[in-house]
Amino acid sequence: MSGNTAFLFPGQGSQFVGMGADIISAEPNAKKRIEEANDALGFDIGKLILEGPEEKLKLTENTQPAILLVSVMALEALKRRVDITPKAVAGHSLGEFSACFSAGAIEFADVIRLVRKRGELMQSAVPVGVGGMAAIIGLSSADVADVCTESGGVVSPANFNSPEQTVIAGKKEDVEKASVLAKERGAKKAIPLPVSAPFHTSLMQPARDGLVEFMKTIKFNNPVFPVIRNVDAEASVTADDVVDGLSRQVTGCVGWVSSMTKIADLGVDKALEIGPGKVLTGLMRRINKSIPVSLVGTMEDIEKTAEVLNG
Repeated sequence: MSGNTAFLFPGQGSQFVGMGADIISAEPNAKKRIEEANDALGFDIGKLILEGPEEKLKLTENTQPAILLVSVMALEALKRRVDITPKAVAGHSLGEFSACFSAGAIEFADVIRLVRKRGELMQSAVPVGVGGMAAIIGLSSADVADVCTESGGVVSPANFNSPEQTVIAGKKEDVEKASVLAKERGAKKAIPLPVSAPFHTSLMQPARDGLVEFMKTIKFNNPVFPVIRNVDAEASVTADDVVDGLSRQVTGCVGWVSSMTKIADLGVDKALEIGPGKVLTGLMRRINKSIPVSLVGTMEDIEKTAEVLNG
């Protein structure tokens, strides 16, 4: 089955202890993926996902492979029930790696090691407590960008999540200064985010350099369907495109609004959010209400979505 469906994969922040538990119980292939992940990573990530502790799961180097693993298990459980080829795929930050796997651009053992390495590099790029991020609600993306410039510090837009929500990141004191200025300019809220590093900013350059080196050890393939890149909302259609997109997004802004505009321009008229949580479903309602999103994160979701897709 093919059509005008897009696969969307969530990023960091969607994790919770116990995510994917019912998929692991129901799907023999999910158990095999956990074993593969454990072998590739050298520790029991399946136990961490199912039992926690939450503080350990929230560490960036654990969160990233954990979310990717659950997204892969959900995808494969769905594909066992319905033959579907998407028009395009996209993922929010970390989710772009899940999207590349879904398109056949990276093998599973490689992508799980890659996101673990990415998490380690991002965590170590800036000392804990030096950087910060905040969600600015109720101000246009252009106004948020202006606020960052006018605040005069090391702070910039990191995620254009919806027309009403832009995340900023940088040095902690500069993020706080820009947040105050944003509220003075009419923002409804400026919410500090519980993250340990200023992702998607120039401060992540050491992480990007390290990731580029690590990716030289991995074989990338041409994706079998387009992967919409975070960094410029263009389609990766070759292996080189994939490598370029994944490396640039470490320091580049996540252009989720423009990415969702791109999938609409490609003719997508429905989407599936594959993995834990429902963050991307909420964002799509704010970006383009004409594209309905179905959740694929639990066995109940999977059975329901498969029934609809199979007609």
